[in-house]
Amino acid sequence: MSFFSQIIDFFLHLDKHLSQIISDYGGWTYGILFLTIFCETGLVVTPFLPGDSLLFAAGALAAVGALNPHYLFLLLAIAGILGNTANYSIGRFIGPKVFTSNSRFFKKQYLEKANRFYDKHGGKAVIIGRFLPVLRTFVPFVAGIGAMTYARYTLFNVIGSALWVGLFVYAGYFFGNLPFIQKNFSLVIVVIIVSSAIPPVVEYFRQRRHPKT
Repeated sequence: MSFFSQIIDFFLHLDKHLSQIISDYGGWTYGILFLTIFCETGLVVTPFLPGDSLLFAAGALAAVGALNPHYLFLLLAIAGILGNTANYSIGRFIGPKVFTSNSRFFKKQYLEKANRFYDKHGGKAVIIGRFLPVLRTFVPFVAGIGAMTYARYTLFNVIGSALWVGLFVYAGYFFGNLPFIQKNFSLVIVVIIVSSAIPPVVEYFRQRRHPKT
């Protein structure tokens, strides 16, 4: 099985894979989930890791006693906060170094535009970005590059992480074990992934139709 086939299989059968992880590693599962969420939100090179669907699957398994939903919420919210903080710090550190007036790809005018965007929409972008796969990996990085103040960023980072983790973990906990969801779990995961991808796609085409300077 190819790497991409394995990734697709993991996404579509999260309940089975996560059940096996719990069976094999017991309490260490919390650490594995913590590391996954941290990397998904904190490393620019790992946006392909599961986020929304993993949180939902973990909540569904918590409903049958395999995990504690409140521990999940607390630990994974912290993982999201720390991940985004690391990502922000990386952007803040490398931004001034790579965005120069004579750079071919990282032009200083792009950095200045990012600064203006986060001055005006920073808080909203950080919170909404949490619910957008792939983009949530880049939003904190760009926030750091855009020099959004750390105190302001941290406030919205904490709010966004708590809302994101809480929504999906407790949605999985309360609805994940309904008979219909159990019988169509793979379909539900696909719906979560696709619906999460719709907003950035809509925004992309909206910007194409109504470009702003």
